[in-house]
Amino acid sequence: MLLIQNGRVLDPASKTDAAMDVLLDGEIIKEIAAPGKFSSLKDAQVFDAKGLIVAPGFVDMHVHLREPGQESSETIETGTKSAARGGFTAVCCMPNTKPVHDNASITRFIMDK
Repeated sequence: MLLIQNGRVLDPASKTDAAMDVLLDGEIIKEIAAPGKFSSLKDAQVFDAKGLIVAPGFVDMHVHLREPGQESSETIETGTKSAARGGFTAVCCMPNTKPVHDNASITRFIMDK
């Protein structure tokens, strides 16, 4: 288990904007509670998120991955790794590739990378 403590939880779906603790069990959010509720928990790894934002993954609707055709500027791998480090869990790439991303075979190429 992972306990994220003292982070500012922002969740538009529940209209939450408050300092809270988040308890994770693998990839599942077990519970979100006021700071200190999980103080008796002994077996969890603790991450202090004081001064940080804890939020659902972001989606970037305007990404220039440049692959195929312009890999010297960006690749699917470098672009998606950068996005993930910034908290983005989904990206939508622009069709500024060579050849242009305008058919199913190019889409399959991008999705399979």
